Amino acid sequence: MRTLIRGGTVVTATGSFPADVLIDGEKIAALLDPAHTDALAGTADRVLDAAGLYVMPGGIDVHTHLEMPFGGTFSVDDFETGTRAAAWGGTTTIVDFPVQKKGSTLTETLDTWHGKASGKASIDYGFHMIVSDVNDTTLKEMDALVGEGVTSFKMFMAYPGVFYATDDEILRAMQRAAGNGATIMMHAENGIAIDELVRQALAAGHTDPGWHGRTRPPELEGEATARAIRLAQVAGAPLYIVHLSAKQALDAVTEARDGGRPVFAETCPQYLYLSQDDLDQPGFEGAKYVASPPVRPKEHWQHIWRGLRSNDLSVVSTDHCPFCYKDQKELGQGDFSKIPNGIPGVEHRIDLLHQGVADGELSPARWVEVNSTTPARMFGLYPRKGTIAPGSDADIVLYDPTAKHVLSAATHHMNVDYSAYEGREVTGQVKTVLSRGDILIENGEWHGSAGRGKYLARGTCQYLG
Repeated sequence: MRTLIRGGTVVTATGSFPADVLIDGEKIAALLDPAHTDALAGTADRVLDAAGLYVMPGGIDVHTHLEMPFGGTFSVDDFETGTRAAAWGGTTTIVDFPVQKKGSTLTETLDTWHGKASGKASIDYGFHMIVSDVNDTTLKEMDALVGEGVTSFKMFMAYPGVFYATDDEILRAMQRAAGNGATIMMHAENGIAIDELVRQALAAGHTDPGWHGRTRPPELEGEATARAIRLAQVAGAPLYIVHLSAKQALDAVTEARDGGRPVFAETCPQYLYLSQDDLDQPGFEGAKYVASPPVRPKEHWQHIWRGLRSNDLSVVSTDHCPFCYKDQKELGQGDFSKIPNGIPGVEHRIDLLHQGVADGELSPARWVEVNSTTPARMFGLYPRKGTIAPGSDADIVLYDPTAKHVLSAATHHMNVDYSAYEGREVTGQVKTVLSRGDILIENGEWHGSAGRGKYLARGTCQYLG
């Protein structure tokens, strides 16, 4: 199947230019001068009209939690519904997180997640690995998993008794990563101090969702981020801070990067558009916005946008972890600490980021860079993914930068009963989505299929020597 995309503006991380794109099978065959493609049009099996549209690499969301166990329940998107929703939003690759249980092996955990994804995913996917049980066996398994294309390992300074790792455990894992080329990803919040603040708040009768944010202050994210950076420095390992939400944490990352250390960080749309005001909505409505780290007071937004412009924040992911308001978020009625942590967003990342382009916060090239190209390079997928270039997978989105639409649970495709962005109008909308040359979405219709997505064995971080 040969497909010709005509009349669009190709947008990559290095800029925008008029070009037609020829696809042969699953790969991009050529970028063509629009003045010289008339002869090719008759040889293509199909021609897609991209007039007035951006032609951009499919989005790569490197932080999702599909069918994830948490607090006695599971996130409600599985690999079928979650990858379909991702595609509707212009994301053509995800990297999800198998969750090691205490006492289990990393290999067993990876096999379980392969079982969750196989036959369900409609887009390509890879895996990081959550390490919650650091021991000699686990450390040896890290080497083996790198050989299988799982080249990044997430650890937690939060959630004592569940995922929490002590500083010595973190150091040992970082030392292992320094030897095998892997990247340690860190959830950086001081969980010990947070748990004490939670106990104090509940004892004082503070049970509403707003207290989720007040008991996880930004200072404790900043402290943990700085501590993780120091541990990585001692171990000689690269570090990737996940879902950075606060100025204090960004300051620590900026200092490290200014010092030349291999420290990287991501943020998420919720930290650009949602705030403590949402947590403080009347009644129990604030539960819809409970995630960790929490959404911050609005004064943090300007710093997060600045971090994206300066590249101190290198990636935007979603931390997509959807729990329904009814029956799941409501588990925390009367005790905010029991509200399942997570916000749905895999479908809206690219649109919300493009609103930043419309508002003058980011350039189109930077938009593509943080939602596609840098994630591909960071996690060993480039140039197969993350760019429009000959030889790359034909993961391509045709995007209308002028279309306006309203985000709503009534129209989204995520398997969750509310939208964190209900009623928000955004500028920019996906029109057509191709994954390895297959059309998944066109003219508002779904053409994909469960099980067509392939597992991606990833290389190591491409920003390291």
